[in-house]
Amino acid sequence: MQISSGDEASKCGDAMHTKIYAGTLFDSEKCELIKHRVISVSAKSGLILDVQPYSPGEVDASVDFSDARNIDLRSKTVLPGTPERVLSSAQSEQQCMLAKHSWRDTPQYDLGTEGAGDADVLFRKCVSGPNPLIPGPRYFCANRAIVTTGSYGPRNRLYPNRAGVEGKTGAEAADGVDECIKVVRRQVGAGADWIKLYADYRFRAEMTQVSPQTASESLDTFNTDELHAIVQTAHKLGVKVAAHTDGKSSWEGLISPDSSYQVDSVEHGHSVGESSFFRRSPDDYVARDTGIRQPTVWIPTLSVYYTLGKDTPMWKQAASTFTRAIKASDLNVKIACGGDTGTFAHGDNSLEMKLMVHLGADWKTVLRWGTLGGWECIRSMRWEGQKGKERLAKIHELREDARVVGDNETGILRRILSAPWIREALSS
Repeated sequence: MQISSGDEASKCGDAMHTKIYAGTLFDSEKCELIKHRVISVSAKSGLILDVQPYSPGEVDASVDFSDARNIDLRSKTVLPGTPERVLSSAQSEQQCMLAKHSWRDTPQYDLGTEGAGDADVLFRKCVSGPNPLIPGPRYFCANRAIVTTGSYGPRNRLYPNRAGVEGKTGAEAADGVDECIKVVRRQVGAGADWIKLYADYRFRAEMTQVSPQTASESLDTFNTDELHAIVQTAHKLGVKVAAHTDGKSSWEGLISPDSSYQVDSVEHGHSVGESSFFRRSPDDYVARDTGIRQPTVWIPTLSVYYTLGKDTPMWKQAASTFTRAIKASDLNVKIACGGDTGTFAHGDNSLEMKLMVHLGADWKTVLRWGTLGGWECIRSMRWEGQKGKERLAKIHELREDARVVGDNETGILRRILSAPWIREALSS
């Protein structure tokens, strides 16, 4: 078995570590399947310390798989972790309980508590830090989604002009620049990893009985000044912004590097059709004061539209938009996989990636979107811009331990294969 000069585990002072013997390992940067790799994982920090080739014959003769520190996945394909975008804290809790049967650090990306108030921030305390109450995933939360007055539910059927039902609202309303700045500052101060906004929504949903088409149409919520206030305030505080958008009118400003309110990720976008976003190259993202401007990450949520009805116009639009995107983008477009868990049963999360392949995307590229693409999306702003590039370049020597920098700041390890590996590995 080949070992690099100077055992990496010894360099870290971590004599106790687990070795995972993978029959095949997916390189999420090069989109390659690599045979016979042993992954060394720190028993103290959970960090991957090293990835090396092994000789099957030598492993058969010398490795004791009755020792719990040696994990035999030689008949398996091992992937980097697959971050998942979830809908609500209740769903995240279910996933966290199930996570006891996998690696602790599979990330969950929760974009809005949907009436559960601060439950996400409080729940994060239960699964984060060096002594969590239960083993659970790294948990990135956005607290309450931000909307404009009248645009979001739940609707009060008895008192139509009263927000929410019995005081419970699905999101937090902010109108005007001052309110938008204030709500972002308050949520960041409360501990949000992300800010989530609804750039458009079914504003006139209460017209369903008399005008279904009017009720189903997505209309812009915020004006450009309000969007600018939300995005700029969040970014100045070091927090990324995610935007829900279905329609093309709000889409272009949210994803354009020339816009003053370009967000970090957009969800859905089923009715976009053609977009300059799908044809941009990395050179289109010019330097800003804080470093290099990053491309917006698109989360298509195909599985939502498919689950709601594969014969509906909405699914047909979503499928058409995605197909056009992968044909036009030459893989320059940044994509991550998120299924808006809650729309479908937990356990069907892989449907998103299956649909992408069904619609013509290369399966290796889809695996990249589901692994590395997910981490590139949910990671904090400390990994972006020029400072982020410098941090990534030094990641091997820094070896930032979650016990020191925190669960949600731990990064990836660039090693001999020149490939990034997220902290955890899942077998399939």
